[in-house]
Amino acid sequence: MQKDWEELLAFYDSPAQHWQGLRTTNPIESTFGTIRHWTKRSKGCLTRNGMLHMMFKLAGCAQNKWRRQRGFNYLAKIITGIKFISGIEAAIDQNAA
Repeated sequence: MQKDWEELLAFYDSPAQHWQGLRTTNPIESTFGTIRHWTKRSKGCLTRNGMLHMMFKLAGCAQNKWRRQRGFNYLAKIITGIKFISGIEAAIDQNAA
């Protein structure tokens, strides 16, 4: 556990608004749950291309139910390299540069 301590705490280096989305896998599971349900029901009835087309359409329908992540405006800050400590944006020391 000591050797992976930084990886364990990397969760807290993101904005607090993103924590709920990072902790859950429900969006992934619910999207693929629909696809899994229909592919089991139609097993053997479709060609490979037909199955891929159906999966694409099912994923498109699931996409209509998605919502924007909380703290969406923080993504630009994360991409530019702004650091967060315990979910709060770290102050940038102008004198250090």
